[in-house]
Amino acid sequence: MPNSSDQAAAQPVAVKPPAKIPGKGDHVFLVDGSSYIFRAYHALPPLNRKSDGLQVNAVLGFCNMLWKLLREMPNNERPTHLAIIFDKAEKTFRNEMYPAYKAQRPPAPEDLIPQFALIREAVRAFDLPCLEQIGFEADDLIATYVRQACERGATATIVSSDKDLMQLVTDCVTMYDTMKDRRIGIPEVIEKFGVPPNKVVEVQALAGDSVDNVPGVPGIGVKTAAQLINEYGDLDTLLSRATEIKQPKRREALIENADKARISRQLVLLDDKVALDVPLDELAVHEPDARKLIAFLKAMEFSTLTRRVAEYSQIDPADVEADAAVKSGSSPSPLAGEGRGGGTTDAGDLFGAGAPPPPPPPPPGGGAPPAGRRRGGAAATR
Repeated sequence: MPNSSDQAAAQPVAVKPPAKIPGKGDHVFLVDGSSYIFRAYHALPPLNRKSDGLQVNAVLGFCNMLWKLLREMPNNERPTHLAIIFDKAEKTFRNEMYPAYKAQRPPAPEDLIPQFALIREAVRAFDLPCLEQIGFEADDLIATYVRQACERGATATIVSSDKDLMQLVTDCVTMYDTMKDRRIGIPEVIEKFGVPPNKVVEVQALAGDSVDNVPGVPGIGVKTAAQLINEYGDLDTLLSRATEIKQPKRREALIENADKARISRQLVLLDDKVALDVPLDELAVHEPDARKLIAFLKAMEFSTLTRRVAEYSQIDPADVEADAAVKSGSSPSPLAGEGRGGGTTDAGDLFGAGAPPPPPPPPPGGGAPPAGRRRGGAAATR
């Protein structure tokens, strides 16, 4: 019989991932987690876990996205630093500034709500930072991280297609829409808004946003706003010279709603000076515990992705038990900043260059989406 020390030596050793300050040649990825959850939910057809009927389509879409970023990106585009960032449920400084901000947003669909905690568990299973911070939106944290990354000579990718993040695009920062496999750079922002990224907030201040309840100036849309900003340079100059506007209705709207335009600009302008709870150097990508990840995927009954991870890590999935806590739905939602743990050294090179090439992605699963739901680019296979 092996003694206790032999048994201990045979166990995977959890090692705290080393912090690494990003610099030239490094690539920082920031995933807009809250936005992606809803995109995955609406893009994928319904998918229920067979054992209990739980809706898990958004969880699958999220897991597939993480796997794509970590294993299926070209080698020269893979992240060296990565975090998944969520909105905190509490109100932010924007609500204090303008109480009606986002007040009219409808509640999340009932079958999506149970998936929120499971998606956070998925992030922890991938052993990635799962971040949120009281008083700020995910977009503010993303803005701060990308600023710091660029100041240190790294490049940054924001995994999102959210228009509110397009103000952050520069020569150093691009956005990446994983569902459409599309990069969003300066030309794409100009195509959408009619102005370069550093003028996007000026256009949004005038056009407003009905979804987020940003008032803007009544009667002025994105196209007209872009024309005005291109002519006058910025919002303050435009408002100070509003009496010069020839069109009577437009002139009156600008004069009467100048304060709304100014507060709208404050609402849409992202704060890139957040005092971060988790520093940038702690976002370095590292080896996860492959068995823990497989256990989670088996509990979710994602058989295709389970096989992929098992192949990469050279582990027989039959040797790994499904995570009982996730299977029963009793696993708690992680708190802010959770999601980092120790990797193991015996699981194979899960994210390394020595792993075999990924198998071709399986075709989307069957079943037509219900009315009002569309199918998108994320695979709906288990």
